[in-house]
Amino acid sequence: MNVECFGDIIKITLPTPFPVGDVNVFLIKGDRLTLVDAGVKTAASFEAFTSGLSEVGYTVDDVEQVILTHHHPDHIGLLDFLPEGIDIIGHPYCKKWLAKDDEFLQENFLFFRELFLQSGLPPEAEAVFGKIQSPLKFSSENSALTIAVQEGDQLPGLPDWRIFETPGHAQSHLAFFREKDGALVAGDHILATISSNPLLEPPLIPGTERPKPQLQYNHSLKKMMGFPVDIVYTGHGKEVRNIVPLITRRLERQHERAMSVKEMLQERPLTAFEVCMRLFPAVYKKETALTMSETVGQLDYLLDIGEAGAEQNDQGVLFYFPL
Repeated sequence: MNVECFGDIIKITLPTPFPVGDVNVFLIKGDRLTLVDAGVKTAASFEAFTSGLSEVGYTVDDVEQVILTHHHPDHIGLLDFLPEGIDIIGHPYCKKWLAKDDEFLQENFLFFRELFLQSGLPPEAEAVFGKIQSPLKFSSENSALTIAVQEGDQLPGLPDWRIFETPGHAQSHLAFFREKDGALVAGDHILATISSNPLLEPPLIPGTERPKPQLQYNHSLKKMMGFPVDIVYTGHGKEVRNIVPLITRRLERQHERAMSVKEMLQERPLTAFEVCMRLFPAVYKKETALTMSETVGQLDYLLDIGEAGAEQNDQGVLFYFPL
């Protein structure tokens, strides 16, 4: 069964081809029938979506607007199959990822190329840069962001819901909170059984300082601990209750991982890529984008808390050492 009803919130679970497994999308009955997120663009996902809609008495044409928690392919893929002309609402960062024009794809490629070479990835490994964009084949192709929203803005048709910016897993990440019943639609910000990967991404404005997603993610997690959240509707897996101990545990484990990285640096200064190979010896070649995001995130954290330093050599490669 891929449909669960929680009052005016309906969860439909859709398959994905990604290791994370199924993704959840949500219908919210308000002044407009709102879809939160849109799964991946596959036949199996669309079939599950239409079946789920039918089970609760709707069709695709009944959806009046879409709100995106973030821009990743498993959350925007089925936008192309929704009624033409409906509003697609999300963070301004989503705009480029929906358009995916050649200029942006080149900008994205060059960002990762420069960052990974600075991180010590050998030039002969350049083929990995192309793989970073391969998941985009499961993304929307013909949709555009029609309403850009940020924290403090109002959601059309859903006056009881507040928007919170929760960057970390994605630069575009938003969460939506309804105080009267403590409901939080959190996308991939808070998950029941796994910690979301804070992923490296280009800055919203080209040429500005790169985001530091691990630091952003920690801040975003702490931010949501301050609200009376009763239930979290997650992007993957089951709902979450009692978020404070869960978030506390996530933050503690991340700190422990960073301290293990600091121990690696005791031997000699290491590049981010050398740390990555030690952290993920079995998968760093296959999942370079994910493993390098994790590695750079831990190093950013060590720098931020004053437990490590960094210096560039003559070739522009960055080496890290403990303080």
